[in-house]
Amino acid sequence: MGGCCSSPKKELPEKKQNRLQQNHRRSFSIQQAPQPFGAAETVSEVPAFSEFSFADLKAATNGFSSENIVSESGEKAPNLVYKGRLQSRRWIAVKKFTKMAWPDPKQFADEAWGVGKLRHRRLANLIGYCCDGDERLLVAEYMPNDTLAKHLFHWENQTIEWAMRLRVAYYIAEALEYCSSEGRPLYHDLNAYRVLFDEDGDPRLSCFGLMKNSRDGKSYSTNLAYTPPEYLRNGRVTPESVIFSFGTVLLDLLSGKHIPPTHVS
Repeated sequence: MGGCCSSPKKELPEKKQNRLQQNHRRSFSIQQAPQPFGAAETVSEVPAFSEFSFADLKAATNGFSSENIVSESGEKAPNLVYKGRLQSRRWIAVKKFTKMAWPDPKQFADEAWGVGKLRHRRLANLIGYCCDGDERLLVAEYMPNDTLAKHLFHWENQTIEWAMRLRVAYYIAEALEYCSSEGRPLYHDLNAYRVLFDEDGDPRLSCFGLMKNSRDGKSYSTNLAYTPPEYLRNGRVTPESVIFSFGTVLLDLLSGKHIPPTHVS
């Protein structure tokens, strides 16, 4: 099922950004009548959720090569995300946890299947998982055009236009509303790094944040400066926490800078 394929030629950063900026400038009118929040949208090209073998994913990521790493997290949520390609030619994102991040394989499988039931065009959807021995991996749609954080904070000379910032805010609100309507109201560690851009330059919300922390069922945060007050008290996310975190994303969109909510005056 998985296959090792040669990676495509890498684009120069400025060429890649120019291409994304062109996508950003596609016709986008706030006069358009949007879909109602929470309206489920069938994503026909996304495969059904399934279980992968470790060999499949190892082959797809060139043996989990360091050259395929697209994201790293710290001690609070230790994991790596790799770019991979299956024999079907589909590009995937593979999140690989540390060996004992999920000690209970049934807990991991149940949580993955719960998130894997979701399908929406505003999500970078979860398409599979692997629970092989001590290995715990998640497989999602691959988003080739980086994160909101990258575009807001690291490409200062080519800022995102306001029309696209509005699109990001609206689309992510749609994704959160859909998840809530499907019984998954808690999104963990929502921030600008969880917003990804697909091949068309449209923003999507990463499905990985829908998985709760593995060790104790609590939530996790990769940046305490952006966490809701209740998380600092009890280490748990509530629906109200998600609203707070969404507000931090809006603050990022408005300012174009990392400004923790506690520093806003």
